[in-house]
Amino acid sequence: MTRTDVVAGIPGAIGSVPDGMASGVLAGVSPVHGLYASMAGRLFGGFSTSTRLMVVTTTSASALAAGSALTGVAPDDRPAALVLLTFIAGVAMILAAVLRLGRYTRFVSHSVMTGFLMGIAANIVFGQLPTLLGTDAEGEVSVTKAFDALTRPGDVDVRSLMLGLTALFLMAGLARTRLRLFASLAALIVPTLLMLALGWSSVTQVSDVGAIPTGFPLPHLPDLATFTPGLVGGALAVAVIVLVQGAGVAEAVPNPDGSRSEPNRNFTGQGIGNIAAAVFRGMPVGGSVSQTALNSAAGARTRWAAIWSGIWMLAILVVFAGVVGRVPMPTLAAILIIAAVGSIDTARITAIWSSGFTSRIALTTTFVATLFLPVTAAVGIGVSLSLVLQLNQEAMDLKVVRLRVMGDRLVEDPAPKQLSDNEIVILDVYGSLFYAGARTLQARLPDPAAARSAVVILRLRGRTTVSATFLTVIADYARRLDSVGGQLCLSGVDPRIREVWTDDLLTAQGIGIEFFTATPVIGESTLAAYAQARIRLHREDDA
Repeated sequence: MTRTDVVAGIPGAIGSVPDGMASGVLAGVSPVHGLYASMAGRLFGGFSTSTRLMVVTTTSASALAAGSALTGVAPDDRPAALVLLTFIAGVAMILAAVLRLGRYTRFVSHSVMTGFLMGIAANIVFGQLPTLLGTDAEGEVSVTKAFDALTRPGDVDVRSLMLGLTALFLMAGLARTRLRLFASLAALIVPTLLMLALGWSSVTQVSDVGAIPTGFPLPHLPDLATFTPGLVGGALAVAVIVLVQGAGVAEAVPNPDGSRSEPNRNFTGQGIGNIAAAVFRGMPVGGSVSQTALNSAAGARTRWAAIWSGIWMLAILVVFAGVVGRVPMPTLAAILIIAAVGSIDTARITAIWSSGFTSRIALTTTFVATLFLPVTAAVGIGVSLSLVLQLNQEAMDLKVVRLRVMGDRLVEDPAPKQLSDNEIVILDVYGSLFYAGARTLQARLPDPAAARSAVVILRLRGRTTVSATFLTVIADYARRLDSVGGQLCLSGVDPRIREVWTDDLLTAQGIGIEFFTATPVIGESTLAAYAQARIRLHREDDA
C-alpha cells in the first residue's frame, strides 16, 4: 500500500455516491442499497481479485437484472428479497470459482455481450425518461413506459424536468473539461441545491422512495423468509452477467506488473464482494469497467486503491447519509441516462456489424431480447445463442485437405470429392472434431463408393480427445471403405485416444482400423502409414 493508493481511492468514492444511488433506483429499491453495496463491494471484494486494480461495485447490468428478477415481489418485501438474491449470487460465484469455470467465460461471444449491453443501455434510457419528466408512466417494459410518458405531455412536471435537464447539461458539459471526474457529483449537488433554494417540494426526492438510515451501517443476516425458486434463477442470471463483465474488466485493465489475471480468483473476489454487500443490506456488485478505469486514471498502483475507495465511501456514508435523502430523483435519472448513452460503443458495434451475417444475428437478437424480455430471460437467450454460434462456427470452420508425399515432405492439396481405385489418400483436418464438427467432417470425406481397394490415412496429430460423435463418423467411414475392399488408417494418434479405442471396442462394432501412434518426429507416423499402404496395394496387385 502506498500514499498514491490512498489518494487514488478518493475520486472513486465520491463518484460512487451518484452511481450507487442510481443503481438502487434501477433495481427498484431505495438508493441506500446501492450506496451500501458500493462500499462493501470495494472494501471486501478488492482483497482477493486477481486483477489488482479491479473495482468491485454496483453495475447497471447487474442492477437491472436484479430488478427484473424481483418484478413479482411485493414492494414491502423487495429490499429483503434483493439482499437474499445478492447473497445467493455471491455463493454461486464462489462455487463457480471452486469448480474452475472461469475458462467458460470466453464462450460468451463478443457479439452477444455487446448486444446485451446495448439493450441494457437502451432499457436504462427508456426506463428513466418518466422519472426525468416527473410522470407516472404505465407499461410492461421500459419502451412502453417511455412511450406512455412521451405521449402525455400534459402530465410532465416542469420543475422535475428542469432539474433533470440541469443535471444533463452539467454532465455533458463537464465531461469535456478537467473536472470530468467530478461531473456526476456536480450533477448531483447543483440541482439539489437549486431545488432546496426554490422550495420545489413537488419534486420526488430520494427519501420519498425509501428511508435513509444514518450512522455507521451494521451487518445483518439475509432474511430467508423471502426465498423463492425464482430468486435463485435471478441470482444465477446476475452471477453470469457479473462474471462475464468481470472477465472484460480483466482484459481492459491488466495488472501493472504484467502478471496475468486468473479468472477463478476474480470469481472468488466478486463472490466475496456480493456476500459482503448482502450482509450490509446491499445489492449485487461486480467488476465495473468505468470505476476500474477511473481507479487506474487516478493513479492506483495496487489493490489497496480499491480498498481505500471503500473506506472513503464508508466515511461519506457516516457523515453525509442525512443529505442523501434530499437528492431529487430526476437528477439520478439524468445521471443514469448520460451514463447509459456514454456506454454505447459505436465503433465496436460497427466492427461487429461489418464482420458478417452471423455476428449481426447475434447482436440484433440479444439486443431485442434484452429490450422486450426480462433480463433473466435475455441472459439465458444470450448464453444459449453463444453456445449455438460456437458450435456453428466450429462446423463452418472445419477444413479437410489432402497431403501428398513429395520425397520426405508432405504437401497440401485440395481434398478429392471421390476416391479412385487403388488410391492412397492422406487427409488432414483443420478445425474442431466435436459434435457438429464431426458431422461436417462426415460430409467432406471423399466418397469411397465407386473405388476399389482405396486406402485413406486420416491424420489426427495434436488431438488428445475425441467425441463419441467422431467415433461414430469414423466407424461408419471405415465400414464403407471395407465394403469396397479399402482400408482406413489413423496416423498421429495420441496414446490416450488409443487407450480408449481398444481393439475389443472396435471389434465389437465390426470396425477395422489401422492405428499409427504419434512420435516426436512430425509426419513420421503418417509416412509409416503411407509406406504400409503401398506395400498392401503391391501385394494385392501381385495377387
